[in-house]
Amino acid sequence: MRVELQDISKRFGTVQANDRISLTVEAGSIHGLLGENGAGKSTLVKILSGFITKDSGRLLLDGRETEIRTPADAMKVGIGMLHQDPLDFPPLSVLENFMVGKSGSLLMARSRVVRQFRELAAQFNFDLNLYAKVGNLTVGERQQLEILRLLSLGVNTLILDEPTTGISAAQKDALFAAARKLADQGKSVIFVSHKLEDVNQLCDRLTVMRQGQVVGNLPVPCAEAELINLIFGHELAPPVKPPTQRDQIALDLENVMLISDRLQIRIDRLTVNQGEVVGLAGLEGSGQQLLLQLCAGLLKTPTGQICVNGQNLTQQPYPAYLNGGIGYSPADRLREGLIPGLTIQEHVALRTPAKSWFIDWKDILDKTQRSIALFNIRGKPSSTVERLSGGNQQRTQLSLLPVPLNLLLMEQPTRGLDIESTLWVWQQLIARCEGGTTILFTSSDLDEIMQYSDRVIVFSSGKMSQPIDASQLTVDRLGQMIGGRFDALLNADSPPDYPTPEIAKQSTKQNVMG
Repeated sequence: MRVELQDISKRFGTVQANDRISLTVEAGSIHGLLGENGAGKSTLVKILSGFITKDSGRLLLDGRETEIRTPADAMKVGIGMLHQDPLDFPPLSVLENFMVGKSGSLLMARSRVVRQFRELAAQFNFDLNLYAKVGNLTVGERQQLEILRLLSLGVNTLILDEPTTGISAAQKDALFAAARKLADQGKSVIFVSHKLEDVNQLCDRLTVMRQGQVVGNLPVPCAEAELINLIFGHELAPPVKPPTQRDQIALDLENVMLISDRLQIRIDRLTVNQGEVVGLAGLEGSGQQLLLQLCAGLLKTPTGQICVNGQNLTQQPYPAYLNGGIGYSPADRLREGLIPGLTIQEHVALRTPAKSWFIDWKDILDKTQRSIALFNIRGKPSSTVERLSGGNQQRTQLSLLPVPLNLLLMEQPTRGLDIESTLWVWQQLIARCEGGTTILFTSSDLDEIMQYSDRVIVFSSGKMSQPIDASQLTVDRLGQMIGGRFDALLNADSPPDYPTPEIAKQSTKQNVMG
């Protein structure tokens, strides 16, 4: 289906989210929509999919002008959207979720629905258990289920909104293969992303947005430098972290245990120095999050001791860790780091120590305005956090961390952020290190771990390596270690057996929980 958007505009209060946007998506093509966080991409596709109504402009489908005011309107004309966090019902089974939205009797022939599901799943090589609870699926599997459901409802234009955040390399390959198959069938695919490598790998053509406007329409592939200039209007330079002077121990773990229902890892001794950055690498659920939670006081160890800046915090309650200058920034910003429904100003109020029974809202407003300016948050004190873009949610979360901190623990500090926001986050983190803060962080991006870490700890198959100087590692060797080859450093010249370096590198780019 050919989709034409002509002069689409949308304003939220004083913010012009879309300003006379025009683009055309040809039938049988994959069209990329690229831009920094907050550029207006999500607003535009939500207008097309009926989740937001436009203020002005025209929408043409195969040359016929169409009005879309609700998601049901969009589905009727063959437009469906796969959200970054799929819209499903976790307590229900895969089959029950697949049936959502289908017309007909509640007692529709179960065998017919099962047959349709299996035929579609086989067509796209999706391996899903019909009777598994959706709440037990990975993000990638939930995406596959939602794609099958939308296709079964007759979708001819599929919108993929930041779909590669939090999925494994194999799931990403399956997703891209499905998108190409849909294009081969004459359907149109709109791929929303801020990842340059993804759009160059998948798309036929792309539209670049900046500050609510279209700034470029280009064929693919494109030169990375050209795309960066279009997206941000200027070149980007990564921050440089000076070498750490390792002369004072900031974190000292001795004879502690990391315990979950699936893992049990013993740490005989681990010391991290003041101002040092230690990257934690590994596949999802390998123990990285357990280590961060232990150091944050959210997880207890039955043995050993935990010392931060010489203070013994073993078995102390969580407030003792806060008072010890320890900050924790979780990966899931809206579920664990921020509170949906509350404004930026209300978050600042929660983080400000109370001096009396009453809140000085004028003082809180002043602090909020300073934070917004300092962290370049695109929002107002009255903005609720769920209305902010991913990058601005992360900036807000960082602004709430106390200054100074002795130890900063971060899960996926740049997940879902565009290049400029990623560099900005690391500028802030490096500045904290120079002030004496020690950082432990997880990342699903091996390049990020290699670039910013002084030392790296690898988690694999219930094991944890000793800290390794980043200068001794390459991305290939790190990938081999994540795959279970802890001897990769000793056999640096030998070819990898499992996984291969590229597979190892890509397989870690998933939703690493710890």
